[in-house]
Amino acid sequence: MVKRIVVGAHYGLRDWIAQRATAVYMAVYTILFAAAALGLPEMSYPAWHGLFSNGLVRFLTLLFFFALIYHAWIGVRDIYMDYIKPVGIRLALHVVTIFVLVGYAGWAAQILWRL
Repeated sequence: MVKRIVVGAHYGLRDWIAQRATAVYMAVYTILFAAAALGLPEMSYPAWHGLFSNGLVRFLTLLFFFALIYHAWIGVRDIYMDYIKPVGIRLALHVVTIFVLVGYAGWAAQILWRL
């Protein structure tokens, strides 16, 4: 009889597709954002403020940060699952990582919507 050890990992096609989809979105956003930034008349605070005063730019930027955070979570979680064997330490690292990434998401939202 094979003894299966359940470790809580969600390796598989869903995570692979999610990580690739977030990478594609981040790449497309980066190209479009670079074009928009280079198209500004000058690199000054009023020009950047004008760029981010558009609600669509704010939304797409927030979506970029959410994609980045989800992409990072999948990668870091897989690293923890592969290399951190003690379950207690791995769980603690997962919790700390989740808190940090959720904090980053909140911080990004606060920055984008306080303009």
